[in-house]
Amino acid sequence: MANLIPFKGVLYNPVLANDMARVVAPPYDVIGGELQQALHARHPNNVIRLELGMDHPDDGPSQNRYTRAASSLRDWLATGILRRDPEPAIYLHTIEFRVSPGEESRVLKGFLATVELEEFGTGRIFPHEGTRTAAKVDRLKLLETCRANFSPIFSLFSDPAGRVLQLLEKSVNTDQPRVDFLDDSGFRQRLWAVTDRAILGEIAHVMESTPLFIADGHHRYETALTYRRFRRQQAGRPASGGLQPFDAVLMLCSSLEDPGLTVLPTHRVLRTPVPVVGGIKDLFRGAFEIEEIPVRDHAEAETRRRFLQTLRARGQGGPVFGLALRGFRAYLLLTLRPNHREATGASARERLDVAILHNLVLKKLCLSEPDEEAILYTQDENEALDLVVRGGAEAALLLNATKVSEVLAVATSGERMPHKSTYFHPKPLTGLVMNVMEE
Repeated sequence: MANLIPFKGVLYNPVLANDMARVVAPPYDVIGGELQQALHARHPNNVIRLELGMDHPDDGPSQNRYTRAASSLRDWLATGILRRDPEPAIYLHTIEFRVSPGEESRVLKGFLATVELEEFGTGRIFPHEGTRTAAKVDRLKLLETCRANFSPIFSLFSDPAGRVLQLLEKSVNTDQPRVDFLDDSGFRQRLWAVTDRAILGEIAHVMESTPLFIADGHHRYETALTYRRFRRQQAGRPASGGLQPFDAVLMLCSSLEDPGLTVLPTHRVLRTPVPVVGGIKDLFRGAFEIEEIPVRDHAEAETRRRFLQTLRARGQGGPVFGLALRGFRAYLLLTLRPNHREATGASARERLDVAILHNLVLKKLCLSEPDEEAILYTQDENEALDLVVRGGAEAALLLNATKVSEVLAVATSGERMPHKSTYFHPKPLTGLVMNVMEE
């Protein structure tokens, strides 16, 4: 069962760090080199120095970005830049955001807590994506050195009646958040601490029979499992020896029924040569109905709008993909033929749009197993199309978003989704509340 554990969060001191937007950061896995440097330059106490420090030419085993992170953490706690809350709490958190400019705002609601770790397949915490070794090695070094979670794993649970959120909201003055600021994307980030022991106990009771599905942060969760095994072996302690700080990990938990829960598609942009348009039509005509939407002179913007609108509308009824080719003045819509839907496979994973795209489109388009370096990934459909139109890529393949119900079907069946299948939006910030283990 999911064992929810209130914890004494470590937060920035609002007196010494009075502009939260300058000290928080996005999750490490969406930070490129330029942003990493910009965050370092933004503020001397930006959490990037803990989560993703800079490498130095003379780094070695005793002095490196992990040891510098641990030193900064100790210093910031000692000087009061970071402060540990005096009472265990669960932290109500809301993010007001827009998916794109001009759209109506949405609000994602959830709570931050530590959750007891469970090995996959033994309890009620389910993954849905695979992981890669390099990222886990990096995260493990950081966890071993700092003994802290600087950013939360994003998990989902089912609460159709909204009971957990109701308990949290009635325990705080929603008009007086502890933290309230606009982040770099213009999203409004708000946070409240819930410390009432009766409420905390009631929430923990509700959650103990509720499965958790990891939406984002698989590498960090698996790293936490590895770290727990190491610490238990180091101490010679059996699993039944009582809960220790390393037995839990920081999570942001949101309801599957939350209207603000948003999944974006991850489009593929190819930089490898592809067949000419006539050959492409021959390749796909058997499995797909192909519709060509010509781009008229001076009407590209309107044609693109109609193309994207049609892609989304038809995607409600089954797998549909958009295809743009360099030098070809038309967009293509590939709609999977009904007689091929049953042939895609019996498992929940094989029925996913992204799996069908990989097996029936990408492999044929690239003429062989595509090299990962030849594929760019983006959630911005216009960025993908612009790269092709301007000659910076050979082709763009657009998808519709994976449904949350499909993520759950894959997770509960014990399978893992293909690479870059989901992009939950918005991403929880790093540094808003941290779990620094008291040992």
